[in-house]
Amino acid sequence: MEKYKVTIGLEVHVQLKTASKIFCGCSAEFGAEPNTHTCPVCTGMPGTLPVLNRKVVEYAMKAAIATNCTIAPYSIFARKNYFYPDLPKNYQISQYEKPLAENGYIELNINGGRKKVDILRIHLEEDAGKLVHDMSEGSLVDFNRTGTPLMEIVTTPCIGSSAEAQEYLKILKSILQYIEVSDCDMEKGSLRCDANISVKPYGEEGLGVKTEVKNMNSFRGIQRAIDYEAKRQMEALDGGEVIHQDTRLWDEKAGKTFSMRSKEEAHDYRYFPDPDLVPVVVSERWKGEILKTLPELPGARCGRFIKEYGLSEYDSSILTAEKALADFYEDCAGRKGTDRDKKLCKAIANWVMGDLMKHLNEQNITIKESPVSPGMIVAMIALIDKGTISGKIAKTVFNDMYRTGRPPEDIIKEKNLVQVSDEGAIMKIIEEVIKENPDTVEKYKGGKEKALGFLIGQAMKKSRGKANPAMVNSIMREKLK
Repeated sequence: MEKYKVTIGLEVHVQLKTASKIFCGCSAEFGAEPNTHTCPVCTGMPGTLPVLNRKVVEYAMKAAIATNCTIAPYSIFARKNYFYPDLPKNYQISQYEKPLAENGYIELNINGGRKKVDILRIHLEEDAGKLVHDMSEGSLVDFNRTGTPLMEIVTTPCIGSSAEAQEYLKILKSILQYIEVSDCDMEKGSLRCDANISVKPYGEEGLGVKTEVKNMNSFRGIQRAIDYEAKRQMEALDGGEVIHQDTRLWDEKAGKTFSMRSKEEAHDYRYFPDPDLVPVVVSERWKGEILKTLPELPGARCGRFIKEYGLSEYDSSILTAEKALADFYEDCAGRKGTDRDKKLCKAIANWVMGDLMKHLNEQNITIKESPVSPGMIVAMIALIDKGTISGKIAKTVFNDMYRTGRPPEDIIKEKNLVQVSDEGAIMKIIEEVIKENPDTVEKYKGGKEKALGFLIGQAMKKSRGKANPAMVNSIMREKLK
């Protein structure tokens, strides 16, 4: 890395979540039995004519506005010619010379600074089918995915590391989920990424020879693949080898890339305008209508959380990365009695980001499936503030709330978890602890402050965690004097 500069450009393929395909009325639903969502149009039968799905264009326009792109008033579809077994027409309908949108950007927060990743273009195309390789039956083809609407978002070669690439993809995914144009489920292939990677010695003009790593579908895989490929090219240059422009695949298990074919150029695909599709004309009025449908985007929402709820930039960025999570937090923070109190808002953030997300991640479920409601979290925090339960007891209460879906008041009453704040009862416990631990008491009196922590811990243990911690601390210090 001291000798070489890495340059990365990303091509992100996003499956748009329309009900039907891009050029026919077949269902675009994922997971159906093979070859049940097909028709003569999407399987390329002779004499059939494609008809553009208006909703596909509107979704792509939403994405273009959200990523600061300029929407072209006039764009056309082209035929991209190549043979592949799961491409029944032997060409793909895509956009080439005149894409739907160009010249956008997304801002990243990198090491406390801001960086723009420039978006070269956003264009629309149809997806190919899917090959299933079966050892007993050979290769089978499923055309259900053929004609599924894809939006391709292409950056300029301006990304300098795998960490920057990963951050860009996370923000892009968040934006697309906020505007609800795709579920961005990487496991289902709704969001896939190709990375163009080149390496050159520092001080050398232009870019190095690029290789393209295809079809990665996890953030971790993308970061690992970029790091591996950059290192491979550096080692090759160190050894006097020539880097050849090729298309490579990432082997997740082996942790390496391998060559699939030599890299095609645009002329290899023999692009020409599709004669069966009319140009897409976007009026200012249509753009205005789409603009009105956009929600508050994650960057703006993050800034508002900092200002309105007094959260740190880190907490705000975590809470606003996913729309459903941000909605859940706002439901908590906006409830009656919270009054945008900064301390309370921070406590809510801690419980949501900490205990709640820990449980959800362990069960691999989403915030929408949470058995703990916003009202239950706010009620539990109010009980802590009133001194009804301690923060430690609250952990037990929360675990029970998550397991049973019951409100905190019922759990506290049933398990007799009300915090002990009776001075006489706490004094009795402390006197017992002091009597049972004379050596530790002498250490504390000798200047070892840590001994106090042990004694307080013993008192809390005797009370089964129910004693008021602040009172235990205060009374213990007073008694030891």
